[in-house]
Amino acid sequence: MKTLDTPNTVSAWNWQALAASLDKIGYAITPPALSPADCAELIALYDRPEPWRSRVEPSPYRLGPGEYRHFDDPLPNTVAMLRTECYQRLAPVANAWRGQLGIPGGFPDHLDGFLTTCHNAGQTNPTPLVMRHRAQEFNCLHQDDHEGHVFPLQMTVMLSRARQDYTGGELLLVENLPRAQSRGRAVVLKQGQAVIWPTYCRPGTSNRGHYRIGVRYGISTVHTGVRHALGVNFHDTA
Repeated sequence: MKTLDTPNTVSAWNWQALAASLDKIGYAITPPALSPADCAELIALYDRPEPWRSRVEPSPYRLGPGEYRHFDDPLPNTVAMLRTECYQRLAPVANAWRGQLGIPGGFPDHLDGFLTTCHNAGQTNPTPLVMRHRAQEFNCLHQDDHEGHVFPLQMTVMLSRARQDYTGGELLLVENLPRAQSRGRAVVLKQGQAVIWPTYCRPGTSNRGHYRIGVRYGISTVHTGVRHALGVNFHDTA
């Protein structure tokens, strides 16, 4: 796979505005992260035997029908570069959130340092993946396991074209607010766009200070076609 010029793309994003969106509404939508050609190339990899380490059907875990595949090391250049460059710009947000929630410690400035922490703890498997959902498939609302070393932000890049390759299939984000009803949002991305959102929680702000907002996410039912999306988690797992 050719190398995407992701560092220049990512560095040109308005990261101050993206961080403000994460703080205010709990997610941020980026400019195009991948070109249509990059998206098509990642989709074409899906049915090949490489470069995958595992294939998962979420239905046995009561997460709904569909499937996804985790990349093996080495990651495709496009994915590795996007993961590396976005991490270093999200680490300050992650550390600010950690401080606001009173969680000790912090995240290294660069991805290599964080992955070293993961590997020293026995978390050596890469987590980036491609998700495929066909008509009538979906992903139930859930919260990722946050045991061990987990980065509190993750990213999804839409590889398919909404309303052309598929219909339905919105990303669903639900925030569980203390002493209040849950709040839900549906996110629709253009091909190549990314959305960044909390892995399991984020801080909210009140007159009394900061409090924890739990976050669950899922995918609404795909009505027609096939939906492919790239999931970029920044930690490695056991």
